[in-house]
Amino acid sequence: MNIQRKYSLPNCTLLLEGLSDVTRAAHFQEMRPELSILVNAECYLSGYNQPLTGGREFFESLVRAVSGYAQEFLSSVPNPQAHNQESELVEFQKIDSNRHRLIIHSEGSPEGFDHSNNSKRPPIEIDLNTVQLFDLVEAVDQFFADSQTLPELSLELQPVTRRYGGASQALIRQAVPAAVGVSSLAVAAIAFNLIPPPQMRPPQPKPDEQTSSTTNNITPPASAAATPFAAATPTPTPTANTKPAVKDLEALLNTVPEITDPSQLRALNRQVYNQVHPAWTNRSGLQQDLIYRLGVAADGAIVGYKALNKEANLGVEQTPLPNVLYNPANRAPISNEPIAQFRVVFTTKGVLEVSPWRGYARTPEVVGTKITDSNIVKGLNQKLYSTVRQTWSGTPTFTRDLKYRVAVNKEGVIADYEPLNQVAFDYFRETPLPKMFNDIYGSNVAAPNNKEPLAHFQVIFKPSGTLEVIPWRGYQ
Repeated sequence: MNIQRKYSLPNCTLLLEGLSDVTRAAHFQEMRPELSILVNAECYLSGYNQPLTGGREFFESLVRAVSGYAQEFLSSVPNPQAHNQESELVEFQKIDSNRHRLIIHSEGSPEGFDHSNNSKRPPIEIDLNTVQLFDLVEAVDQFFADSQTLPELSLELQPVTRRYGGASQALIRQAVPAAVGVSSLAVAAIAFNLIPPPQMRPPQPKPDEQTSSTTNNITPPASAAATPFAAATPTPTPTANTKPAVKDLEALLNTVPEITDPSQLRALNRQVYNQVHPAWTNRSGLQQDLIYRLGVAADGAIVGYKALNKEANLGVEQTPLPNVLYNPANRAPISNEPIAQFRVVFTTKGVLEVSPWRGYARTPEVVGTKITDSNIVKGLNQKLYSTVRQTWSGTPTFTRDLKYRVAVNKEGVIADYEPLNQVAFDYFRETPLPKMFNDIYGSNVAAPNNKEPLAHFQVIFKPSGTLEVIPWRGYQ
């Protein structure tokens, strides 16, 4: 069986194609198949139409040169591993502080780049900026974190002497604004002799588990090192005392408190749905439901996910999860923040299901201050009915009641709305609620306005065209 592994960054993508050794894979039929025989490696770089291609020798030389040059660049100490023309197909040369020349000798030369037809082709030379360089470093990092791809291939890094590391903070700043991942952090630390050379291969994962998470105590790329399909985003510059990334969602959950309050879980449930639902654009082609466990911070940021069945492990690219992980460049790093857990199912029918991982311990309540004066609530009830009735037109195509919770402020302006049943999710565009909300806040998925007291109502759109608005009595 032909196997592909893809490690994607904004400026670089590594694509590996190969086979599984049947003598070794016989005991792992339920796991994500192991790519143990590399047939072809392709490296796509932004700004170049053709990939760099080659076999195993090319790929091994590439990862050695990338890792060695990253160490040299961050430490300013020459590393022969990055410039070995005699025994390596790939080498690097530094042009200046933001330009780096990638050189591929004849055996690794791909078609599509300029070269002569002589039997010994001249080397390919490609100039990278620092962002491209560290995207390439991060792609290599993702490969080394994937224990199901060429598991026998390891990265051997040697620390340079401490006397060369005095300017470590200034030198690391050379990487700005590059996206620096786990192996590049390890390269930096080794370059300054701050930590011993690490074992870059993580422990073997359990069967059917595909994990991705952001990290505790650092600001990593949005991709998880343990998820080869996740895309990275630029991150703030690491410092020499940055701690290694937490690569597993369960490892993250073991280090932070868990959010269990039903009312908070209910609010976060909506935020997760509002992030994932519009991002799931291609809903066809699923042969089985894809089930995941999500970790979510108190502000709704999705900080990690984990596949719960084999299909989810193999089909993560068919979901928007890699793209909705929070971008640490736009948010403070996760550091001992409470985390909520959710079960997310991408069904074969194209329906998204989101629910708390452990369910609700009791019936949740609406969070925020509420308007309780009966006369004010009665007046707001009538005003909401009139507003919705005047803007609801057309012939309904749904056959079941659409039920929503709608909140308004003391002026009767809509401040929040929430579908209460699945048909309300499916047919929300046939109601005026999203337009009313969008006209005020500029987005249909904007955070609810809960900074002032609100009156809450249940609004029911019936297939017959009848509208009902009654005071909120709580979740059923």
